[in-house]
Amino acid sequence: MAEERTNGYKSGSNLEKILRAGHFAVTAELGPPQSADPEVIRHKARLLRGVVDAVNITDNQTAIVRMSSIASAVLAMQEGIEPIVQMTCRDRNRLAIQADLLGASALGVRNLLCLTGDHQSFGNHPTAKNVHDLDSIQLIRMVKEMRDEGRFQCGDEIKGVVPRFLIGAAINPFADPFEFRPYRLAKKVAAGVDFIQTQIVLDMDRFREFMKRVVDMGLHEKVYILAGIGPLKSAGAARYMRDKVPGMLVADEYVERMQAAVKGIPKEDKKARREAWRQEGIRIAIEQIQEIKEIEGVAGVHIMAIEWEEAVKPIVEGAGLLPRPEV
Repeated sequence: MAEERTNGYKSGSNLEKILRAGHFAVTAELGPPQSADPEVIRHKARLLRGVVDAVNITDNQTAIVRMSSIASAVLAMQEGIEPIVQMTCRDRNRLAIQADLLGASALGVRNLLCLTGDHQSFGNHPTAKNVHDLDSIQLIRMVKEMRDEGRFQCGDEIKGVVPRFLIGAAINPFADPFEFRPYRLAKKVAAGVDFIQTQIVLDMDRFREFMKRVVDMGLHEKVYILAGIGPLKSAGAARYMRDKVPGMLVADEYVERMQAAVKGIPKEDKKARREAWRQEGIRIAIEQIQEIKEIEGVAGVHIMAIEWEEAVKPIVEGAGLLPRPEV
């Protein structure tokens, strides 16, 4: 089964070994700083070391200028973290992407997440020209051809060592049209993806329905699926995601629980309210993981606690997923 998911290929990454061994995988995210300060990466890496199997290094997340994901990945590796380098199509053409892939592989990166990228209008350079020479599915296919066939996208042979990556991608199970979501996943599987990380799951019933369709299509036997977990920080954040964020489904129960978490705490006591919200957000995340572990076809979770890396350990520990297995 595991061999089929990666066509017999072995990347050598720890994440790949965890997945192949049938362990429930745990990944997290690390956002590079809007500066050249390496200590930011080192501090976040130390919070995640030993807690998760690999860590996504975001690539100009939300189209805001940040430290290079590849440079950040090298700093994370120095702290004992296995990185998953995100690579977006927004900022690079196929020449630049392939050059960066060769460089990342030479530096020891073994996991890659192929993304289209947030539109530049959402970031701090809204008039920047996007590239989008490729989309995420074309990027997946190009990386697979470099790895498995030893050739560049133009067809030229890679003369020497080829880049070795476990190839990942993202999927939103909740976007409209909902019925099309498994077919979108199938396209990425056909392009050669090895693992998938989903959008944050805040509607468990809809996610179960998505996974049922995925299993019915047999896709869970061809790709490892990691469900997205996003610990809520406040009732306001939960309401905003429910009411304002396109493609995001948030069950009313989670909004109500976050609102109830600060019942009886005066609005003036902002510190106590913040702590109550965060503790409830962690409890919800733990419960979600325990539910997700029972859903057929799910191979792990991806915890997105951007700028709240301190929450990852209590969530993983509370869900009974520590210590992480050694492979």
